[in-house]
Amino acid sequence: MVEMFELFLPMLERLGIIVTVAFIITRFRFFRELIDRKALNRKQHYMAIAFFGLFGMIGTYTGITYDTQSFEFGSWAYELNESEAIANSRVIGIVAAGLFGGYRIGAGAGLIAGLHRFSLGGFTGLACGISAIVAGIIAGFFHKKDQPLKLKTALLVGGLAETIQMGIILGVAQPFERAWELVQEIGLPMIVANGLGSALFLLIIRNVLNEEGKAGALQAQKALKLAESTVSHLRQGLTENSAQKACQIIYEEVRVSAISMTDKEYILAHVGQADDHHQAGNTIQTLATREVIQKGEMVVAGHRDISCDHTGCPLGAAVIAPLKRKNETVGTLKFYVRSEKEISNVLIELIQGLSALLGQQLEIAEAEKAQELAREAEVKALQAQVNPHFLFNSLNVIVSLTRTEPDRARSLLIALSKFFRQNLGATTKRWTSLAEELSHVRAYLYIEETRFVDKLHVHYDIEDHALSAKIAPLTLQPLVENCIKHGIKDQEGESEILIQIKYLSEGVRVSVKDNGSGILPERLHHLGLEEVTSEIGTGLGLYNVNKRLELLHGKNSKLQIESEPGQGTRISFLIPHNKEEVSA
Repeated sequence: MVEMFELFLPMLERLGIIVTVAFIITRFRFFRELIDRKALNRKQHYMAIAFFGLFGMIGTYTGITYDTQSFEFGSWAYELNESEAIANSRVIGIVAAGLFGGYRIGAGAGLIAGLHRFSLGGFTGLACGISAIVAGIIAGFFHKKDQPLKLKTALLVGGLAETIQMGIILGVAQPFERAWELVQEIGLPMIVANGLGSALFLLIIRNVLNEEGKAGALQAQKALKLAESTVSHLRQGLTENSAQKACQIIYEEVRVSAISMTDKEYILAHVGQADDHHQAGNTIQTLATREVIQKGEMVVAGHRDISCDHTGCPLGAAVIAPLKRKNETVGTLKFYVRSEKEISNVLIELIQGLSALLGQQLEIAEAEKAQELAREAEVKALQAQVNPHFLFNSLNVIVSLTRTEPDRARSLLIALSKFFRQNLGATTKRWTSLAEELSHVRAYLYIEETRFVDKLHVHYDIEDHALSAKIAPLTLQPLVENCIKHGIKDQEGESEILIQIKYLSEGVRVSVKDNGSGILPERLHHLGLEEVTSEIGTGLGLYNVNKRLELLHGKNSKLQIESEPGQGTRISFLIPHNKEEVSA
């Protein structure tokens, strides 16, 4: 019993080796894929068997020899005589192989460790060799591919494997009396120590990977935060202005000496140390930067690679990552530090994640630009539909006067030519002011009032300070034209049109009201939303205006049409405040 306790403490001391091995094994890719329950390729499979087999061999070498004749313990087992055996932690590596990799890896590791133990000799050599293979197979049966491994499982399997080994020693080793004496002395300490060792091995691995996972999550969170902070700037594209603002934001969050961004040829921004000679607008001098642009891969650059010939430059190393848009390298993001020893894996992972996120922002910026161009093209197409429509109706008015009042028709034709000269300019602009739009409407109504002499009366209720609001060209005129063509054209008696422009808290409200015949409910529901084929027209003019308002100002600006048969019609829309105005 005394010898048992003398053995127990040294066995526990040997567990310190397990901590070292557990940390080392987390550095191997094959083991991480084992932890993640990923399928190993053949090479990784053999690597796992070899590693865990080597782990088992280390457990044998670091064991404590026990001489059954002299009853003495010794350290480090290299070769045994017939009366000696080893109290060891070999089973820990084998059990770990089976628990993490299944019975095949467990049996393979057990075979390597078992053959090694057999080669050392001793009267338990064969029994221990067999038990090593059995331990790997048993641990493999506890391997669960889709469930996390529990500490309790590792503890019990480690103890169970060692218990079975004691049984095999009693059944195989000769003479039995010596084997029985050995099991009495080393059995309980080995069962307890190897059970605890298996659990400790799993605990160390779990903690290391969890800490790395937390560190990775923090870096991912920081990268996402930085990407979110810079998104509004990089949505403008990769320019000196956007790069400067993005670099400033990153520099305030990341502990480096300087942050820089480039395109393929020039430095776009440099924030931090050495900004007196690393300046925006300069051509790229660093060979490492050109290598990143050419190959599209991240580079860790030392002092020589930076190639800065400025005396006293504090920048001694850099991590340079590509900025990619649709797999094409369009620039670089650079983290400068004072020396290479300041470049950590955490910093490398941060710049890798951040450069990827910034590249996605550049892709989004390009997509939004393409969408904007497509939208502008659609607006131009809608304007092109309006112009011939207005021309046709205006010429009808003039034609109607050529016989009865040729001089009047001539003056109207001159006025129309001036109006269309302004209109041609309007089709090349995306925005105009309400003042200019109202001027066009007045010119149009001059022509129409000539047609409806003493019948058409136009009234204006205008707040002058609202006329600076921006609007798409040829928006108001089709609404007025609609009033005349469909609202009051065939009306008996005097016709009234009221044009109102009001400045409200939510925006500028524009409305056109007539006292005409009104619109039938079944037709009113579809007007402005689609072309409506009927005996009195298609509603194309209102549809075009409504479409442009939604495209340029949003859905809150769509046409509001109120009408009752025999009571007239009121068409209005809202130009919101705070709308980004785009100059022509």
